[in-house]
Amino acid sequence: MPDPLLSVRDLRTSFITGAGAARVVDGVSFDIAPGEVLALVGESGSGKTAAASSILRLLPRAGRIEGGEAFYGGRDILAMGPRELRRIRGKEIAMMLQDPNAALDPVISVGEQVAEAARAHGGMSRRRAKALAVELLESVGIPLPRERAKAYPHQLSGGMKQRVLLAVALAAGPRLLIADEPTTALDATIEAQVIALLRSIRARTGMAILLITHDLGVVAELADRVAVMYAGRIVEEAPVGDLFDDPLHPYTRALFESIPRVHVPGESLRAIPGDVPDPAAYPRGCRFHPRCSFAIPECQDRDPRLVPAGTGRGCACIRVGEGAIPPWRAVS
Repeated sequence: MPDPLLSVRDLRTSFITGAGAARVVDGVSFDIAPGEVLALVGESGSGKTAAASSILRLLPRAGRIEGGEAFYGGRDILAMGPRELRRIRGKEIAMMLQDPNAALDPVISVGEQVAEAARAHGGMSRRRAKALAVELLESVGIPLPRERAKAYPHQLSGGMKQRVLLAVALAAGPRLLIADEPTTALDATIEAQVIALLRSIRARTGMAILLITHDLGVVAELADRVAVMYAGRIVEEAPVGDLFDDPLHPYTRALFESIPRVHVPGESLRAIPGDVPDPAAYPRGCRFHPRCSFAIPECQDRDPRLVPAGTGRGCACIRVGEGAIPPWRAVS
């Protein structure tokens, strides 16, 4: 096995609120190998985006990294000074934000925004950066890239703006792309195009991807491994094929069961009962037990952590360890 490109250990992040500190990321650890796609999956509010933003220290003003390490190239990003961090952020590790309307400047042409990213990290001339911007827009599948480079964000479709964000992220040739909900609010055709584009870029450049998503369909198409987050923690980790064939954690199973199955006519949607808990008031014991159909009284007292559950797998559930949960195919 090659050394990890990125190794995150015991990451803990809180948001400071009027009621005190809310621990939104609580002891998260994972590795990403060179060229690998790791998907971080979970409902809104599970801590996925906060974990990814913490790696590059791009948290909102209320966010605080309270502990942990994020090693890249043998250096802990979380301990870097501002100058060293700027050399990593964007050039070595780039982040593609989920909302192009918020991420793109409405009064600057998209070509200039891509060129600006190239100049900021590549140290190239304005002319070369402008030419590279056109090349990048073409590489992400934007038609008539020379003409589109002169357009402003409001003149482009949602799918094209998403591609512009990808071109900005790729401008400095990063080794790792953090893609936060890259297909959100796109129709099925454009979503498929973006997935195919990410797959092609990964194959062509060897770039690793940390994919943040709640969409298991996107995970199936793109990821090599999956880490499932719930209430600030990773509750299951597995190769993508193993996770889809046999999800172990009750929360992972609930996510799969909540997906509409078009080949089963008349089947009602199986929603997960309740809500993701408030980070300022997590339940005692297992954080999923109030919503879990397999919970027993002991789940209210024991706080399970991720432990090995097979080759390349981990799971945080006392009931999986005791064999109380039936095989997946028996309940799916």
